[in-house]
This record gives sequence, structure tokens and C-alpha cells, in this order.
Amino acid sequence: MSKLRVTMAYEKLSQELKEQLKLVYDEGFSEHLINYTDKDGKNISALRFETDEKIYLIRMTRSQAIEIIDEDPDYDEEGSLIDSVKEDYEEKHSDVDYLSENDNYDN
Repeated sequence: MSKLRVTMAYEKLSQELKEQLKLVYDEGFSEHLINYTDKDGKNISALRFETDEKIYLIRMTRSQAIEIIDEDPDYDEEGSLIDSVKEDYEEKHSDVDYLSENDNYDN
């Protein structure tokens, strides 16, 4: 059975999904963007994130990805998730099995 594919903006993600996304991409998003052509033929860049039920394609440009991390207090000056925040999110989401199925998750 194939998973539902959902395309959406980062701002529209739930707080829970944002936290899980940060665990998978703990050194920022910009280096992990993919490009694809949408149904209207437009070239789109997005960050891929997979859960048990869905594959999210989170639309963002490279500059938006950098800005999101720069403005997020969960990340340090170098663009890495702060250790104490990472520990809190790992504890909070320890029962989420699909995190380990994402290629960039390193717990």
C-alpha cells in the first residue's frame, strides 16, 4: 500500500511534526531539499519527511530553509539543534517509531 503524499508549507505543520522534523534534520534543512515538478509543471523545492501514514513534501526554498533555522531559538549559531532541546524532543517523541526510518535521524 502506498502512502499518501502531502505537500504543505512549513508554517502549516503542527508543532509536534515540527519537533519531529527537527530531530531528523538536527543540522538544518537547506542541504536536504529535493526538487520535483508539480502537477502544473512548476519546479518545486521541498523537504521530505515520512511518517507511518504520510510522506510530507514541505515546500521551501533554500533561502527560506536557512531563514527558518536562523530564526528558530531551538538551533544554535552554527545551525545545529541545541543539545538540551534535542534531548527534550527525543524524550517527548520516544514512542514514535517512524523517526528511525528517516535517513537523517541519528539516534
